[in-house]
Amino acid sequence: MRAALAAWLVLSLLQGAGAEAMCGDPPAAPSRSVPAPQLSPEERLSPHMPESLRCDACHAIAFQIQEQLSKAEGKVGKKALKESDYLEVLERSCSQDWESYGVLELDGEKRLSGPGLPRQQPLSVMVSGGPWPGRLSKLCHGYVGEQGEALIYGAHRRGPAALRQLLCHGDKGPCAGHKDRPDPPKAPQNEL
Repeated sequence: MRAALAAWLVLSLLQGAGAEAMCGDPPAAPSRSVPAPQLSPEERLSPHMPESLRCDACHAIAFQIQEQLSKAEGKVGKKALKESDYLEVLERSCSQDWESYGVLELDGEKRLSGPGLPRQQPLSVMVSGGPWPGRLSKLCHGYVGEQGEALIYGAHRRGPAALRQLLCHGDKGPCAGHKDRPDPPKAPQNEL
């Protein structure tokens, strides 16, 4: 019985006459075109993070530092790290490859996208690689040098919001004076 059922199933799939023959051709799926963001010469060629993306970049850096320090603390039982350990983790955080970050265009505005940043629309083209990893690494090292490892680690111990406040939202931070951008509305999900 099983062999007959399996043979029938295979023949049905090979014939392809299933639902189409009974119900007609399936409706054509609507086609969509999503262009890649158009980058200015500064965005393509400058070794520095463009001003318009520095707030997003800072949030990405704060997220990565928080993640790496939390992971290191998890290995020692959530205890505070020794100075030599958090110095090493901060160096490793800034020197990572940053390849999961890139730029996309959302409602005519360029945004940095990647882990720790607000989720973007599912139909968007992200430009990653190129100058973005180097820019993030350079900014990360700059924040660590400017604030100091001990101050950054202390903010981490107080929580993610304290670390973002220290790095991004202070008087001179890249997000100072920026109004918070709301997360874009989520696209409706198709049900199966």
